[in-house]
Amino acid sequence: MKKVSVLLSLAALLVLSAFTTDKPSVWTNDPPHSQLFFTVTHLGFNDVSGTFDDIKVDVTASKPDFSDAVFTLNAKVASINTRVEMRNNHLKSADFFDAEKYPELSFTSTKITPDGKDKYKLTGNLTIHGVTKPITVDLVYRGQTTNPMSQKLTTAFQITGTLNRSDFEIGGKFPEAIVSDLVRISASGEFVQADKE
Repeated sequence: MKKVSVLLSLAALLVLSAFTTDKPSVWTNDPPHSQLFFTVTHLGFNDVSGTFDDIKVDVTASKPDFSDAVFTLNAKVASINTRVEMRNNHLKSADFFDAEKYPELSFTSTKITPDGKDKYKLTGNLTIHGVTKPITVDLVYRGQTTNPMSQKLTTAFQITGTLNRSDFEIGGKFPEAIVSDLVRISASGEFVQADKE
């Protein structure tokens, strides 16, 4: 009887150990299938959009539904692309993002809250132009599949939200009548699980 009790205790310890030593999964975006968009209104009536072409996003989670996920994003400001070189250069200048002084923008999530099936409110700290502010965006978990080309398990997410450029001291010389203060943001991407050590 004593032997059985000892064996059960050992088994319980092994099970507990398996749970406590299991590391969360880290998923990294696949650059060719990832994008970060922004849209502003020009002259009060026309939308103009752009992207940051060089972005890196990591998602860390231990739950299969990603309900405990932590998102980190970094984007190179110099990779801004609005399809017009003169406008790109102006946005990189000190009039707007000041890419030379502030070469990256970043976001780190601090809270994730369920908001429907596969939907969440994602709150975190966004840093642009040397200013850090909390924002909350809408997050959709779009599922998983095995990529037939790479044979790797791939998952996808989509984020949408808004921010005010004035909160980040961007483009202060340009009033709302020229460029809207409100900026709509959207991001989507495919993610592959990083190899565990």
